[in-house]
Amino acid sequence: METRRYGEWIEVRRDGHVAEVVLDRPRAMNALSTELARRLTAACADVAADRSVRAAVLSSTHERAFCVGADLKERDGLSDAEFGRHRTALRGAFTAVLDLPVPAVAAVHGFALGGGFELALSCDVIVADPTAVVGLPEVTVGVIPGGGGTQLLPRRVGAARAAELIFTGRRVPADEARRLGLVDELTEAGGARQAALDLAARIARNSPVGLRAAKRALRTGWGLDLAAGLDVEDAAWRTVAFSPDRAEGVAAFNEKRAPDWPGE
Repeated sequence: METRRYGEWIEVRRDGHVAEVVLDRPRAMNALSTELARRLTAACADVAADRSVRAAVLSSTHERAFCVGADLKERDGLSDAEFGRHRTALRGAFTAVLDLPVPAVAAVHGFALGGGFELALSCDVIVADPTAVVGLPEVTVGVIPGGGGTQLLPRRVGAARAAELIFTGRRVPADEARRLGLVDELTEAGGARQAALDLAARIARNSPVGLRAAKRALRTGWGLDLAAGLDVEDAAWRTVAFSPDRAEGVAAFNEKRAPDWPGE
């Protein structure tokens, strides 16, 4: 396994074709400070640029929290101008996770609140253990979800359910979160990270060209009318259909062997 640090609070671990981006600010329960956001943005940019990465996992080292959201202690001392720059840094981090070109899996345990839950929502799949508590409580402190929550949550659970959760700001325990579709898989206690890594490894066995094209079609086509969405899908299909990955996939199937993906 290869590891690389991005400042004090972000680490990227590489195991084969899976990149794990780790939030590692334990004393603050991974609160999103300006510095952490900038480092997370840089880490995700490097993962996105690495064509050998086929899947990513977003995880945390903290025992009781995935991420508790924005660093309110830092915000309390900011001028309006500094707060504007802080906002720009945080939005960059959310966008960097959302724009990962490969499938991304969030491994959630403990608190994933506000911006912390928005980081998880920015991934494609959310795996959680029974300690998970998720929610978007921003209206309780005088703001709104600003890391994609008002747009990503209704895409998961529908407009009415998202409205109830955002307007009340309530915290949702793991069992209810699974029933509502706020998380996709519920593991045994302490099992979220390993389950997320196992899922990412399973994903990474597939065509890297196909994975990127499928994610692009899913993300770009969502919300379009059917005809426009099908055009997006067709464009993505064409990038795979005439690639060496497609030729290798067909050959491997006919020869009853595991494919050796060219990745081009």
